[in-house]
Amino acid sequence: MVKKVLVSQPRPAVLEKSPFYELSSKYGIEIDYKPLIRVVGVSLKEFRAQRVEILDHTAVIFTSRTTVDSFFKVCEEARITVPETMKYMCNTEAVALYLQKYIVYRKRKISFADGTFTGLLELIIKHKGERFLLALSEPHKPELPDALAKLKLNFNPVILAKTVAADMADIEPSKYDVMALYSPSDVKSVVDNFKVEELPVIASFGEATLSAALEAGMSVKASAPSPEAPSMAKAIDLYINKVKNGEDVAVVEVKRDEAKEEFLRVQQNKLAKKSRTRSTASEKK
Repeated sequence: MVKKVLVSQPRPAVLEKSPFYELSSKYGIEIDYKPLIRVVGVSLKEFRAQRVEILDHTAVIFTSRTTVDSFFKVCEEARITVPETMKYMCNTEAVALYLQKYIVYRKRKISFADGTFTGLLELIIKHKGERFLLALSEPHKPELPDALAKLKLNFNPVILAKTVAADMADIEPSKYDVMALYSPSDVKSVVDNFKVEELPVIASFGEATLSAALEAGMSVKASAPSPEAPSMAKAIDLYINKVKNGEDVAVVEVKRDEAKEEFLRVQQNKLAKKSRTRSTASEKK
């Protein structure tokens, strides 16, 4: 039976509105919230060591608020005046609105996607003539820089934030029946602090987290997002229900995202075709 779950996220401000609160009420289980990592901005010295010039770019790609904070902190410390013409591409509206902390929000300067990989890529492609600075955290999923390279867009990646482990001295894995992990960094922190054989069943969020957990030898028996489990809470709900019914729950396997791969191939072909058309037009002139 599942009696206690550790969620590697901060405790919600309004506990009653959390999907995990509903899960707790439904099954009478105890939920503990404990962030396993902290994301901090890089120092000016760490930024300069990457030899990336901010003013050589005409647009910045942001996928998190932490990298936004770090970008403007670095600019301030380095006495870099970001031009009014700089454009900003964000993966979500929330990140785009967060920019108001530092600049005046104007739609012609700030664009945002719907939070999906393909949505962000489509947004970037619409502005393919820009010189992009891709703001990243370390570690990060390689899919976005890899995709931009495959599409032969003009960009430079820069690490603006890094992930460090939180203090886990007060965590005893044996007290839990499920441990919910949200990032590969969560996986690394757990592996660095505990023996894999001491861990309970793992619930993972995201393809990269699932891959990292399986590679570490963890027993992953709940995973999100998926059509049947769009959230972590739903994935754990389904797992608990199977356990209650006496079902033998198999370890989750990594599935190839064929839709994402096909999308990237289509975009590559479109950009290559446009490039050939321009070259032919230039030759005719």
